[in-house]
Amino acid sequence: MIKRVVFNQKGGVGKSSIAINLAAISAAKGKRTLVVDLDPQCNSSHYLLGENYQDVTPDIRDFFEQTLTFQLKPQGPEFFIHQTEYENLSLIPANSDLGDLQSKLESKHKIYKLRDALDKLADQYDEVFIDTPPAFNFFTLSALVAAEKCLIPFDCDEFARQALYSLLSNVHETREDHNEALEVEGIVVNQYQPRASLPKRIVQELLDDDLPVLETKISSSVKMKESHDDTRPLIHMAPKHKLTLQFEALYDELSA
Repeated sequence: MIKRVVFNQKGGVGKSSIAINLAAISAAKGKRTLVVDLDPQCNSSHYLLGENYQDVTPDIRDFFEQTLTFQLKPQGPEFFIHQTEYENLSLIPANSDLGDLQSKLESKHKIYKLRDALDKLADQYDEVFIDTPPAFNFFTLSALVAAEKCLIPFDCDEFARQALYSLLSNVHETREDHNEALEVEGIVVNQYQPRASLPKRIVQELLDDDLPVLETKISSSVKMKESHDDTRPLIHMAPKHKLTLQFEALYDELSA
């Protein structure tokens, strides 16, 4: 089972869009695929479940809440998983009140609980995609501890470039302290405008610093917003669109 976390401390860089569209492609290729939504904004849950996503329970908050109390027969991780309308694609949905548990989880050292839960699912899924909040907090750290691969969405501006080095430092520290198997799989350049000079310059600066920028870049397109509005991943909404083909190329690059 491949466990991949999509992580950036900066908001608005396309974490949920990348996680969900890669997961949908994985499932469409016949891989048993699980999405874990750790972001209280619930974007991935909304994307996959539609407008009534908040009514779907149990969710990730229930999973973490269970770890805080002794139970003679606790529910296994399967209890919190929901099948989406798409074949081979399942989800542990987020909860907007997830942050309320953070201090309790930190004080009781529950940082390995997600890793342990996913390990129990190793025979049931081929790929796991973990969507994270735009912050380096308990839930992000739980995801980095649980994953083997870290995929970093990146939009091309100078502030994002400066923040990237802090992010990479946090990933390195997590690998040193908690998860020696964790690796940065690559930096995904998102909302790319190939004809503009600034994005090309910033990408070249990343390459000059020997950072693992992936070859496949995701273009800026209104089709992504339409996909969000329709709450359908691109592979199901517009399978022949240029943006969909870019995501398929990105998935193939990661799988190579």
